[in-house]
Amino acid sequence: MLGGDELIYRISVWLLPALLAITLHEAAHGYAALRFGDDTALRAGRLSLNPLRHIDPVGTVLLPGLLLLTGSPFLFGYAKPVPVNFWRLRNPKRDMIWVAAAGPLTNLVMATAAAFLVHGVPLLPQALGDWVFLNLRNAVALNIVLAVFNMIPLPPLDGGRVAVGLLPQPLSMALARLEPYGMLILIFFLLVLPSFPGLGINPLGDIIGPPSRFLYELILRVTGH
Repeated sequence: MLGGDELIYRISVWLLPALLAITLHEAAHGYAALRFGDDTALRAGRLSLNPLRHIDPVGTVLLPGLLLLTGSPFLFGYAKPVPVNFWRLRNPKRDMIWVAAAGPLTNLVMATAAAFLVHGVPLLPQALGDWVFLNLRNAVALNIVLAVFNMIPLPPLDGGRVAVGLLPQPLSMALARLEPYGMLILIFFLLVLPSFPGLGINPLGDIIGPPSRFLYELILRVTGH
C-alpha cells in the first residue's frame, strides 16, 4: 500500500496520460464512424474530447484506483464505448474495420508523440522536468498497452471487430456471435486462469507483452531515443 504523498504523486503522473489515452481512443471511434456515414455518436453527444463524457465508473475510476492503491506496476482501465451503429455505415463490413482500428491507431500516434516530446524535457527545470518525463513515459507505455490489448481478435474488443470485417462471411458471423460473451472470456483468460496454482500461465503477459515490447522499442528508435 502506498503512503499518502507517494499515492498523490503516482496519481499525478498517471491521471493525464490515462484520461487522454482513453478519451481520444473513444473519440476516434466516433469521428471515424461519422466519416463513414454513422452519426450515432454525434447524436448521443459522445463525439467529444471532454473526458467526462467518456468516463466509466468502474473502468475509468474504480479499476485504475485499485491498481494505484495496491502499488501495481502498471495502470489499466477503459471508458464507456462510443455507440456505433455499423448498419448505418456506407459499407458496414469494410468500414467496420476502419472504425474499430481508429482507437488503437490513435493510441499509437499518442505514444509516438509522447516519445518525441521527451526530447524537450531537459529544457525544463529539474523538478518539473522529472514530473513531465514520468507523464510522458507513462503515456508511451499506457497507449501501447491499450492499443495492443484492444487489438486482441475477440469481440467486443476492436481487434475482434477488425477480424469480423476481414474474415469471410461464415467465419465473421461465427466470431461476431461471441460478442455477448467476449468480456467473460477475457476475464477468464486474463484474471481467473492465472490464479490457478501450478499452471504457470500468464496470458496477459504472454499475449500483450511481446507485441507491446516490440512497439515500445520501435517507437523509441523512430523518435530518436
